[in-house]
Amino acid sequence: MRWSVSGTPQTDDPLWPRAGHWIQPATPGESPDGDLAIVGVPAYRSSITPTSAHTTPAAIRAALARYSTFAGSRGIDVSTIRAIDLGDVEDPDGPQGEDRVRAAVERVRQTCKLLIALGGDNSITYPVMRALASERLEDWGLITVDAHHDLRDGETNGSPVRRLIEAGLPGAHVVQIGIADFSNSPAYAQRARELGITVVHRGELRQTPLSEVVSYALRIAGPGGRQVYVDLDADVCDLSAVPGCPSAAPGGISADALREIAFLVARDERVRGMDITEIDATIDAADGRTVRLAALLILEAAAGLGERRVVESGQTPPRR
Repeated sequence: MRWSVSGTPQTDDPLWPRAGHWIQPATPGESPDGDLAIVGVPAYRSSITPTSAHTTPAAIRAALARYSTFAGSRGIDVSTIRAIDLGDVEDPDGPQGEDRVRAAVERVRQTCKLLIALGGDNSITYPVMRALASERLEDWGLITVDAHHDLRDGETNGSPVRRLIEAGLPGAHVVQIGIADFSNSPAYAQRARELGITVVHRGELRQTPLSEVVSYALRIAGPGGRQVYVDLDADVCDLSAVPGCPSAAPGGISADALREIAFLVARDERVRGMDITEIDATIDAADGRTVRLAALLILEAAAGLGERRVVESGQTPPRR
């Protein structure tokens, strides 16, 4: 395939369908119906580090055009999954903005198997998860893949986990994967312990296969069929992989590892919601590697959902 200098394809190939054409916009005025739902939540105003993360949902959607819908190693074509795009929530910051986020999520809460929210900063985890859980937050679990605890005081991108626990989410069913050294404080580490949160530090990921880590996290977050929400904060990755993440640091996990985690969690039927956060498209590298990773996280999650559908139908998933 030939590519232009800007990185966009010069020609279309009918035998190479693009992921950018797969997700269909929801029809205004109709009740959206799809296995997978996408919603942009471009929050940025409360970020501790100044950011233009509100530009990111559109950039992620554009990046999908670079990829196909076929995961060859998994034998899954995600174009067989009905996927809808709810568009962006207008002005999602602050209390009124969070109400608009909840209203958007509630449109598909009962109908979609997996919702993926495109941030925006990490503050979106709070309103999106609350909307999915409705009035039953105490019956849910949370997995964060993040360098930070997000247990700060106040209402910022550094506080969604604390806010969710205060709203009723049991700390005993919260798992944090990838917590990094020199990215947190003793006070917030102690707060995590006091709240009963299970922490898997970055160093521990070097010793354990990702499949085991994810299985362990799901056992804690989702026992007894408890529904689970997953926060994928891209700043858990190494800075070289995600230059568009203001808080990323050298020595984070690889882009490949985050992609694999997105697939592994999404193939579990307990996982009902996911977000992709903390990317500022305006500071990304010239090759757009950070937003391109975010687009691939959508596709990996869709492949996980596709494998879930295979299992539900009684078929045998392809061997890997």
